[in-house]
Amino acid sequence: MSTLPKTTTTRPGPLVVVGGVLAAVVLSSLLNAVIAVLAHAVGAPDDFEPLDPGSYIFLTAVGVTVGAIGWAIVRKTSGNSAGVFRWLVPVVVMVSFVPDFLLFDAGGVTGVVALLLMHITVAVIAVTAYRKVLPLD
Repeated sequence: MSTLPKTTTTRPGPLVVVGGVLAAVVLSSLLNAVIAVLAHAVGAPDDFEPLDPGSYIFLTAVGVTVGAIGWAIVRKTSGNSAGVFRWLVPVVVMVSFVPDFLLFDAGGVTGVVALLLMHITVAVIAVTAYRKVLPLD
């Protein structure tokens, strides 16, 4: 009687994970730059600080990094990580919108909509990267 050899899922190493997270930060920052330029072109105030590269690049790096840590924790501790992420990711994105809504006075509708688009952009890119470098079982 022949038995099939056991297959083991290969987990990406730490350098692959760091590289994936870094790639998500870079790509998110580039697309956020496009969103910021377009927002300024259609009327966002020039002095609206959240649309300055130093602000959104830093916050993008923090968000993607914290997201990766959270992803890794849920992935390790949950028996149904895919199910958890189906509701957790949208909830986290929606909660991330709250501070943006408090900036209407400074950024107007255009500035705030740009920030909301940035959050969605980062989430889509980050989740795509996490799925590649921190795959779910």
